[in-house]
Amino acid sequence: MEEREKKYVPVLVRFDAEGRMRPVEIQFAPGQRYHIDKILDVRRAACQSVGGVGDRYTCRIGGRESYLWFEKGRWFVAARR
Repeated sequence: MEEREKKYVPVLVRFDAEGRMRPVEIQFAPGQRYHIDKILDVRRAACQSVGGVGDRYTCRIGGRESYLWFEKGRWFVAARR
């Protein structure tokens, strides 16, 4: 299994009329922005690979599934080292 690290990332978020937040775009690095095509699932879960507990968003980005975590007011991904 490849090693991963917790990487905090800026996320563009949209709020609906009921106050639910939906991440729209992730900025992984300067100049690397990824549009989130669809949110497939949201649940409270622990991140086994890098630690932490929060809301795990299962996202489709460019046809691939990826996890985005919201923990204590910050967004992170489990990035490859």
